[in-house]
Amino acid sequence: MRNWILPENIADVLPREARQIETMRRTLMDVFARYGYELVMPPLIEYVESLFLLDDPALNLKTFKLVDELSGRQMGLRADITPQVARIDAHILNRQGVARLCYAGSVVHSRPDGILSSREPRQIGAEIYGCADIAADVEVIELVMESLQLAGLGNVSLDIGHIGLFHTLADAAGLKGDARDQVFDALQQKDLPTLREATDGLDNTVVAGLLALPTLYGGAGVLERARVALPAIDGVANALDSLESLANALKARGISFRFDLAEVKSSDYHTGLVFAAYTPGFANAIARGGRYDSVGEKFGRSRPATGFSLDLRALTHLPFPDVQPAILAPAGDDAALIVAIRALRAKGETVVVDLGVVAGESGCDRALQLEAGQWRVVPLA
Repeated sequence: MRNWILPENIADVLPREARQIETMRRTLMDVFARYGYELVMPPLIEYVESLFLLDDPALNLKTFKLVDELSGRQMGLRADITPQVARIDAHILNRQGVARLCYAGSVVHSRPDGILSSREPRQIGAEIYGCADIAADVEVIELVMESLQLAGLGNVSLDIGHIGLFHTLADAAGLKGDARDQVFDALQQKDLPTLREATDGLDNTVVAGLLALPTLYGGAGVLERARVALPAIDGVANALDSLESLANALKARGISFRFDLAEVKSSDYHTGLVFAAYTPGFANAIARGGRYDSVGEKFGRSRPATGFSLDLRALTHLPFPDVQPAILAPAGDDAALIVAIRALRAKGETVVVDLGVVAGESGCDRALQLEAGQWRVVPLA
């Protein structure tokens, strides 16, 4: 067996790509910090019960599981960091006020999201706990858009939906179990024939609302159409009011968006506003987020929450950042040489000591040479 072959959808990260991922991680973490987000670092592995917020079959299937030889309990490799951050907020930090938390780390999937998707994404995200006001959702979306701009992405389209619309209509129709899942899947695909078939025999008013959701797509005028097309149920009205408040706040900040009221592609723990950012050249959403209120209930403390995440590895087909050319220095124990190398590195220069450099592989465009008893930096021949 060739022992250098990696499993499917698992790949090494080579220097140029690794440099891009790390540069982007540092840039985004600095942005998060300027907004007041504090970094947390949950473990890669923990007891499997803590890795799911609710009965989340999709996340369960994605999670690698193994037995802890110390305790005999089942453990899992995290497939999503949000449940871990929710545990930290609810059970460890236990703050009374708002907590802004961010993270960056690998997650592992037992199966890929798509044909070209990695099973080891580098997930980075930011989350707000303890604030149910629309202002928290606005801040998260503002942070998403700034992050994508700093990542070099242009022409970003922001789609906004509300998963509460589906849940309200599904509850009104009495949909449960597989029947509910079938309608949910058809809605995600905007598959109207399947949606009609799956809702056949249900209350006509509710069915009309479910069939209307995939058609409610576009600018702010969508909300006016939605108030006419959807049944007058409290949950529907509350969701549309939230979307209208969000729209006004985003307009005030100059953030462009579209409503997609069938935009329900989310994790099972999302409860309200959901959003996804798309850009040309990417088959899937480049960032996703939304509201997941009561997320910490499983850990003994229910708190409203909202946040977003993206995969740093998905951004690596963007142009790679330029590398500052290095200085090639000779090996040796000369005291003045050692001082010169240290001084250059202290100034931010990259100094590569020649331990057998091959031409064209060092990344050096200058050399440290001894001239008239002084070590000087000169152009590399």
